[in-house]
Amino acid sequence: MAAHAAPVHVAVSTVIFALRPSPVDGRMTVWLPLVRRIRDPFVGMWALPGGPLEPDEDLAESAARTLAETTLLTPQYLEQLYAFGNTDRSPGERVVSIVYWALVRSDEADIAVESENVRWFEADSVPELAFDHSLIVEYALWRLRNKLEYSHIASAFLGDTFTLSELREVHEAVLQKPLDPANFRRQIEGSGQVVPTEQLRTGGRHRPARLYRYAATVETNGPLGRTEGAS
Repeated sequence: MAAHAAPVHVAVSTVIFALRPSPVDGRMTVWLPLVRRIRDPFVGMWALPGGPLEPDEDLAESAARTLAETTLLTPQYLEQLYAFGNTDRSPGERVVSIVYWALVRSDEADIAVESENVRWFEADSVPELAFDHSLIVEYALWRLRNKLEYSHIASAFLGDTFTLSELREVHEAVLQKPLDPANFRRQIEGSGQVVPTEQLRTGGRHRPARLYRYAATVETNGPLGRTEGAS
């Protein structure tokens, strides 16, 4: 008689990106919260927020629930990233993880709970993570940097309206390189991706700056509950 196949468990994990200042030089960089595992396997190691999929939950509902339970975050941008299911990714059992990614503004990130077992890390310098979560973070960063070039994804860090300086700062933080302000303005305005509004950003040390918004084209962001393939 053939042996019964081991059961396959489904989990949902989430990579949460926010822009926060680097403690080294104050430049904005990409950060994410991690949770410390308190049980085997990999007890004591850092991992992405997540957990088993409950029988009565949709995938996006599971991702939103575990985020709220571990970090108190309720991001408006929540998109399915990829499914990770190598047979050796979880010792002793077969686990397929459906991974989401979420983007939050800096002011939203500031309300996230931090404790001994929940902490923010710079995304490019995370410690060794449990399971294959280091690979997942690396893949999510690649997707973020790639998608920045052709979508409205920067608005998830900024809101509906923004100055071109604010938009450039997002690109610099995600791409981790300085961009010439004049060239960036010329390229962005020439691309037709953004359009000026009648509003101005006031109240700062500099003169009022024109606010822009993304043009009304086909939306490529992933609002809460909507998913996109990770090809």
